[in-house]
Amino acid sequence: MVIVEFVIVPLGEESLSGYVAEVVKLLERKGVKYQLTPMSTVMEVPTVEEAFDVIREAHEVMFRLGARRVSTTVRIDDRRDRERHMEDKVKSVLEKLSGEGGG
Repeated sequence: MVIVEFVIVPLGEESLSGYVAEVVKLLERKGVKYQLTPMSTVMEVPTVEEAFDVIREAHEVMFRLGARRVSTTVRIDDRRDRERHMEDKVKSVLEKLSGEGGG
C-alpha cells in the first residue's frame, strides 16, 4: 500500500472547508481509504499511479469550483518490502510510547 499525504489549496480563498468537503466526496466516490486531518488529507491506495490519478482529479475539482490558482503539495510513503497501512504507522508509535515496542 502507498500512503499519501496531500494538501490542495485554492489560493486567495479565505475558507477552505467547502473545497475540502468536495475532495472528501471524490475520495468516497472512488472508494479510497482516507483520513482527514486539520492540515491535510492522508489516503491509502495500492499504487503511486493511483495516488497521482486521485490527486490530479482533486486538483481539478478546485478549478471546477471556481478557483483561479491552485497549489498542491504531496508526500508519498511507498514501502514495498511489506504491506503497511495508515493505522499500522500510528499503532507503532503508540506502542513505543506505552513501552511495548522498544526504542
